[in-house]
Amino acid sequence: MPPVPAGARVRRAASSDLDELVALEQRSFSSDRLSRAQYRRHLDSDTAMILVATGHPRPLLGSAVLFFRKRSGVGRLYSLATRPEARGQGVGAALLEAVVNACRHRGCRALRLEVRTDNAAAIGLYERAGFQRIGRYERYYQDGADAWRYEKSLD
Repeated sequence: MPPVPAGARVRRAASSDLDELVALEQRSFSSDRLSRAQYRRHLDSDTAMILVATGHPRPLLGSAVLFFRKRSGVGRLYSLATRPEARGQGVGAALLEAVVNACRHRGCRALRLEVRTDNAAAIGLYERAGFQRIGRYERYYQDGADAWRYEKSLD
C-alpha cells in the first residue's frame, strides 16, 4: 500500500463514520454531493462499499464510494475525497489501491470512474494508477462541467 500519514489506515466505513463522511462530502464538493440518507443507505448496501482512510486518534482523512452492479464484472468508483490538509500525503493513492483490491476481491474484471476534465490532481492520480481514458461526457456534472471516463483492467 502507498505511504499514508503516520498512524493512518484504510478500512471499510461503519455507521459511526456517518457524521464525518457527510462533513467531508460538504467540504470536498460544491455540487453532485451524496446526502446523509444516501450515505446511510450505502453503508448497509450489498451493491455499495464505502472505504475510509483514518488517522490517529480518529480523524477521517479521506473516503471512497464504490458501486457494484449485480451480474456485472465492472466496479464503479463514484467518489474519492481527501481532506485538504491531508492532500499530497498518499491518502488518495491508498484509498484507490484499496478500491482496486475490493473490486478484485469481488471478481470484477474492470474498474471505471468519471472525473472532471479540469481536475488535474485527480486525473494524475488515476493515470499513475494505470487507468486509461476511454471517453468524455459533456455537461456531466450539475454545474455543467464535462467529465472524462476512465477504466482500469483488473485481469
